[in-house]
Amino acid sequence: MSITAVRAYLAQFGLDSKVLEFPVSSATVELAAEAAGVIPARIAKSLSFKVDGEAILIVTAGDAKVDNAKFKAAFHTKAKMLTPDEVTEMIGHAIGGVCPFGIKEGVKVYLDESMKRFDSVFPAAGSSNSAIELTCDQLEQVAQNCQGWGDFCKGWV
Repeated sequence: MSITAVRAYLAQFGLDSKVLEFPVSSATVELAAEAAGVIPARIAKSLSFKVDGEAILIVTAGDAKVDNAKFKAAFHTKAKMLTPDEVTEMIGHAIGGVCPFGIKEGVKVYLDESMKRFDSVFPAAGSSNSAIELTCDQLEQVAQNCQGWGDFCKGWV
C-alpha cells in the first residue's frame, strides 16, 4: 500500500487534499517534525505490535514510549513489536510511512492519550515523506478500525 491508498481511504472523509508531501524524508519522529515545522511530540507515530498472532497499531505522541506494564494490562500479553517485514506484510505500509489509514483489514488501531494535549497531530500518510495534520477528534473518526483511546505509554508530560 502507499500514499495513494491513504489518499483513497481519506477521500471518503473529504481529507485526501490535506495530505502533505515533503521534499525530504519524514520517516522518523525527528525528521517528520522538521519537515512539518512542529515539535517532535506532535508527530503521531504508529507503532506495530503482535497480539494473539494479529497485528495492532498503537498511535502515540512522538515523545511517548510504550509502557510494558500498561501494554500487558491492556492486551494480556507482553509487548512484541513486529519486524520490518512483518509490518509491511501485516499492516500494509512500510516502516517510515506506517499510519492508521489504508491499512489491511482486521488491523485494530488504538490511540494513546499522550496525543490529547495537542490541538492537532501529524500522523504519516503511507510514505516516508508524507503526513496529514488532524485534530485528535478527526484522528479518532478517520483511523481505520479504531478501538478508541487508552493509556499505553510513559515518558511524556
